[in-house]
This record gives sequence, C-alpha cells and structure tokens, in this order.
Amino acid sequence: MGIDLPLIWAIIIAFGLMMYVIMDGFDLGIGIIFPFVPDRGDRDTMVNTVAPVWDGNETWLAMGGAGLLAAFPLAYSVVLSALYLPAVLMLAGLIWRGVAFEFRFKADEAHKPFWDKAFAWGSYIATISQGMILGSFINGFEVVDGAYRGGALDWISPFSLFTGAALVVAYALLGCTWLIMKTEGPLQERMKVLAKPGALALLAMIGIVSIWTPLAHPAVAERWFSLPNMIYFAPVPVLVLAVTWAILRALGRDPHASPFILTLLLLFLGYSGLAISLWPNVIPPSISIWDAAAPPQSMGFTLVGALFIIPFILAYTAWSYYVFRGKVRAGEGYH
Repeated sequence: MGIDLPLIWAIIIAFGLMMYVIMDGFDLGIGIIFPFVPDRGDRDTMVNTVAPVWDGNETWLAMGGAGLLAAFPLAYSVVLSALYLPAVLMLAGLIWRGVAFEFRFKADEAHKPFWDKAFAWGSYIATISQGMILGSFINGFEVVDGAYRGGALDWISPFSLFTGAALVVAYALLGCTWLIMKTEGPLQERMKVLAKPGALALLAMIGIVSIWTPLAHPAVAERWFSLPNMIYFAPVPVLVLAVTWAILRALGRDPHASPFILTLLLLFLGYSGLAISLWPNVIPPSISIWDAAAPPQSMGFTLVGALFIIPFILAYTAWSYYVFRGKVRAGEGYH
C-alpha cells in the first residue's frame, strides 16, 4: 500500500492555516478592538503583549501558500486567479498594520493618533479580506479545462461579506481573551466586558453560517443530513454551545488563560465544520485533492523539506512564547 501524498499534504496545509488563524488571529484582534480602548497607555500595553511574537505568527500563512503551490498547483492557480483582489487587499492590510506597529512607537505625539488609526484599519482590512476569501472558497469556483472562468469580482457576495464580518468578531474575541490572559487591572476588566457580547455575537454568526451554508449548497446539505454522517456530525453544534457557555462562565469569574483556550477551541470547532463541509475538495465544489495534486515525485521531494522545517518552526515558536510568558504591565515591553 503506497503513501497517500495528497492526503498528507492536505493535512499539512490545513494544519498551517489553522495555526495561522490561532496565532495571527489574536494580534489582528488587538487592532480590531483598538477603537474601543481610547487610553494611549492601555493601547501601548495591548501592543506590547504581542510585540515579541506578532511577525513570527505570519510564518504559517506563508507556509500554507507555499504548500498549496508545491502540492496542489492546479488549486493554487485557480484559487489565486479567483481571489487575486482580496488576497492583495489582505497583504496590503498586513503590511500597513506592520508599518503602523513600528511607527506608532517612534512617531512624535502629533502623529501617534494617525498611526493608531492605521494599525486599526490595517487589522480590519486584513481580517475582512480573509473572511471574504473564506466565504468565496465555500461558495466555490467556476473551473473550465483546469482554469478559472469566473469574474474578477465573483468573490463579492452577501455570504462572503457576512463571513468577513464574522471573522472580525472571531478575531476580536480572540484579542479580548488574549489580553485577559496577558494584562491585569482596569484593562483586563475592560476586556472581560467586551468579551461577553463578543462570545454571544460569534455564537450567533456561527449559527447563521451553519444554516446559510447548507441552504445555499445542496451538496453540503446532503453531506450533513444523510445517515450515518448526521450521527457523526451531531456533536459539533452541541460542543459549540457548550464551549460558548464555558467561555461566558469563565468570564464571570476571575479568569486568566481559560477564556483564551476556550475561544481557540470554539474556532477549532468552526474550522472542523468547514473541513467536514468541503472535504475532500480543494477547489470547491467538485475538484478533489487527488484531482489537483502535483506529480508524486514533486510532492515527495517537497514533503521532505516540509517535514524537516515544521518541527523547527514549532520549536522556535513555542520557545518565544515561553520566554515572553506572563503578564505585561504598563510601561514595560516594546520600545
């Protein structure tokens, strides 16, 4: 029995994208909640919580894109052709917020408000673009003879706009719970206040997406509601409700890391629901990972490099978070 290289690569890419959502989501979330925290000292503390790690978090996005090119070149060409504009907007947002991240500490007092706004706007643009890319991916692509045949603006739809807004809420909740874990005093209390409606809003949006998706896509509905799949998938919505309840319960106490960990679990459940809906298609609605795979020789060669480098990425990431563990207080950190 041979090794299923397309399956291995699909798992690697899915893992990389999930790691990106986990690790870049909370620092984008900090930019998203910037407008709700007017105090400059609090904003400095918020940024200082991610200053040592934020740029390394984006490693996973680069790995996911490179892995897609190496293992599924057909998917890379189709998806990038269809989503070129939102991908450029996402990268522009990430670059803009990265520039603002550095300049807001170096600028004089007259220009600091501008860079604060730039940091927030870059975060919103990058997040909304990512959410619309996700919604467009779920909607699927028109492919003829191995090439994208849709329009340049097909990525704009009511569903993709909604998923863009939903991802803003998800990242904002991640940002709030991260700051609950990393700060103390009035700033932490403010995050607890913001996190409660954020958790409820995210639950509502997950519910709407879960209803909208099968209604708009009969193939997804057939997968969800046919036996025995329905029995296998039934625990997911129950777990989503249970985790949301646990988040709200934790926020009502004296929380530290538990709201953040539970929010990560909630996002993982949403991610698993997406995987269940689309599997095994890498180009929805009908091109599977096996149909879009590169030649076995290419996949095997690049797999050696991926399996070599991923443990190093995990190791230095874990080490950096370990070194910069603990609370961040006003006046400490990045300068």
